Amino acid sequence: MIRFVLRQSAILMLFGVLAGAAQAAGDPAAGKAKFMTCTGCHAIPGYTNAYPTYRVPRLGGQHPDYVVAALKAYQAGERQHPTMHANAFSLNEQDMQDIAAYLAGFKPATEPNPIRGNAAAGKTKSAACAACHGPDGNGNIPLYPRLAGQHEDYLHKVLQDYQTGARKNPVMKGMATPLSAQDVADLAAYFASQPKGLVVVGQD
Repeated sequence: MIRFVLRQSAILMLFGVLAGAAQAAGDPAAGKAKFMTCTGCHAIPGYTNAYPTYRVPRLGGQHPDYVVAALKAYQAGERQHPTMHANAFSLNEQDMQDIAAYLAGFKPATEPNPIRGNAAAGKTKSAACAACHGPDGNGNIPLYPRLAGQHEDYLHKVLQDYQTGARKNPVMKGMATPLSAQDVADLAAYFASQPKGLVVVGQD
């Protein structure tokens, strides 16, 4: 198990180095206007997805390269979510870059996110995540998402989706598959609890 985790971490670090040179080249002002159709979900504190129910992700302060990659995945159907697919479908490359630049400009949260789970237990299990996401979820590799301050239930859902294949990423599939239900809950609590993390758009 330890050998598997170390091998996966090395692969992730290599991908991160290769991706690190890519930078979003968007216009934040244009991105703010283009993000208007997204505000009905992503700019409302505590707003939840329905069936299954989980809070929609915080996007303020997210890495721009990751935002672009996520939008492309929704556009291509690699991530399954009807509303996100519909919203991403008509976006061109510049639209995505502009939206990503706008989201990246938000200041980090000033207070940690309230959680329900065991963050202390999650910290002891988070070493394998640090290579790409940073030890506190505020990693600097542009293509990988910041996790600090993200909603706990959203992180829980994402890890489950990687386990089942509902969200397709071979590296994350390999990282998530060995996790128990308790591991998933603990990791979600740990990263959600970290300070200087993501914010709801417009809530800086």
